[in-house]
Amino acid sequence: MILVLVGHTLSVRRRIVTLTVLAAVLAITLFGVPLAIAVGRFHEGMSTHDLERAADTVALAVTGELANGRTPELRPVEADEGEDRIHGIRVAVYTPTGRLLTGDGPATEDRFVREAHDTDMATGRLGDEVVLAVPVLSGAALVGVVRAAHPRSELDTRIRLTWLKMAGLALIAIGASWLIGRRIATRLTRPLEELAVTAERLGEGDFTVRTRRTGVREIDQVAEALDVTSERIGETLERERTFSSDASHQLRTPLTGLRLQLEAALESPDRDPYATIRDGITSADRLERTIDDLLALAKQTRAPRALLDLGKLFEEVRQTWHGLLAGRGRALRISGREALPARAADAAVRQVLAVLLDNAATHGRGTVTVVARDAGEALAIDVSDEGAIPDGTDPFVTEERTEEREGHGIGLRLARSLSEAEGGRLRLTSPSPTTFTLLLPAERPSPHQEGPGLAS
Repeated sequence: MILVLVGHTLSVRRRIVTLTVLAAVLAITLFGVPLAIAVGRFHEGMSTHDLERAADTVALAVTGELANGRTPELRPVEADEGEDRIHGIRVAVYTPTGRLLTGDGPATEDRFVREAHDTDMATGRLGDEVVLAVPVLSGAALVGVVRAAHPRSELDTRIRLTWLKMAGLALIAIGASWLIGRRIATRLTRPLEELAVTAERLGEGDFTVRTRRTGVREIDQVAEALDVTSERIGETLERERTFSSDASHQLRTPLTGLRLQLEAALESPDRDPYATIRDGITSADRLERTIDDLLALAKQTRAPRALLDLGKLFEEVRQTWHGLLAGRGRALRISGREALPARAADAAVRQVLAVLLDNAATHGRGTVTVVARDAGEALAIDVSDEGAIPDGTDPFVTEERTEEREGHGIGLRLARSLSEAEGGRLRLTSPSPTTFTLLLPAERPSPHQEGPGLAS
């Protein structure tokens, strides 16, 4: 699965790099083509400028000699030292009649020389040359024409060299965009790869895994959602595990009681079957109530708190546990039904007492005693037996209490959590004889609610 996700991530990385490079190519094309055209025109303009400069220089030098009817002597035209000028410029001087007087040019005038008779400058391309012609005037009289030209290949070479430099810069820009695209793709896809690995571990049942934040808001939102999902799934599974453990622990006692009732009915065929059925229905009701309590605990909900009916609660305890303890040759004593009232959920207190009585029945010895008493600002319910807990042992933590190593820590931890959820406490008040005490906030009646004989 990870290989598939990584493969998809690599595909996304390639797409990001490809799109980045394509965007760079498109931008370079859109800007580069007009720029290349502009560069070509710039070089053409520079070529014309160089030819004009050369022609004007020669025209100024030969004007006097032409006006006096002498043949001028031309010096070679060279580019200025250190300047980027057109090389290979050839200059020729023509008479007004179109005859080559001196210099390097055609033997007879061309159209640009003829056009120069009537204009300040004539320029253009002719064959494999770029030509420019200017008139030589002495006052208002035309005494000659200067023709300057250079090979067309010189201009084309310069344009091509500039275009090659631009193409090189474009390639560098495309290479830079490729590197940037790879960096961006890595930054974006690496967190996705980590998310894929995290999701894989989450799918394998590791709900403690968490994702690293990357600084990319959208990816961090996905990572945060994945973390929340992982936490919620982990909590849900933990509640299910807790429910399974609590259910197996808490349902064992009512199921055992029901089984004993049915076995007793089988051993006594003369016994009234209706009484056995009624007892079985009562046990089934208690079993159903226990399941409802455990389901509420698994869903992290609590029953509404009300004044605790100790009489009803202790009667349920007697019906559930008297037969079980008697079957093991042990007695059950209950007292204090008229103790202080307390406000708590019957279901929670019922489950706490079920845990404590199961603990006493399984791990204790002798008579089991349940006593409700006034403990100042609290209602105290003591559940004790005649057994003992070794010194230094915490029954709420340890999984061992007897030599047979029968676990009970799950039940006691459940009882303590239920007690604290009701605003009370559960503690071991005596290791020998073993006594657990459930403390619940008492609700004393106001003075005007007390009877006349109780008022001070």
